[in-house]
Amino acid sequence: MFKHLFASMNAMLDEVQSEYPSSTGGRRKQLKHKLEELKSMSDFCIEEWLQFEEKLAQTLKETGIGALGEGNATDPLDPEFAARRSDAFIRGQGYYKLHMFHEALAEFTELLSKQPEFTLARIYMAMSYFHLGRTADSYSHFHFLYQLTENVQLKAISLNAMGCIQIQHNNMERAGELFELAYRTDPTSIEPLIAMGLCTEKQGGLQFSFSGTRKSGVVKG
Repeated sequence: MFKHLFASMNAMLDEVQSEYPSSTGGRRKQLKHKLEELKSMSDFCIEEWLQFEEKLAQTLKETGIGALGEGNATDPLDPEFAARRSDAFIRGQGYYKLHMFHEALAEFTELLSKQPEFTLARIYMAMSYFHLGRTADSYSHFHFLYQLTENVQLKAISLNAMGCIQIQHNNMERAGELFELAYRTDPTSIEPLIAMGLCTEKQGGLQFSFSGTRKSGVVKG
């Protein structure tokens, strides 16, 4: 059902995108009306989805199943996750999944003003900043998280993210140092790096490759 709905919405949006720039008069008015309808439908879907997500989370909590699967009510990256799964966090997480990063940022900013050590919320905040192009703010929060947490997975995630930001700023040498430190902190962190194409495993080591440059670094396992 949802697949067909979003397929139709995407088809309408494609039509508007392709025709609107060259349209005039009545046709432009029709296309503008279609765009307004799509925006209205999108807002409705988002609101209904967020309400369902909150209701689902409450039901999972009441039944004791937990939000992350039966018999597992905690997040391995944050032992206090279950106790801190507030409505604000659910809304922020929902906005983030829908790529509504300004709205997500507002929720997580408010949440962290009350719970500054809520590590999972800080990750979402840092990534929201990243997607909004505010890399300095993103880097600052990941650096703070790296210093704050004792969890090696979170440390590696933070270091990897800082490395990606350094790449965006063409600081390849510093990026390589951060990726190397992330790998030494948690060797399993190589998996997301390989998936992103930022490094490869070669002859028992970890080789970083940056497109557009000749610099690379090798970490022996």
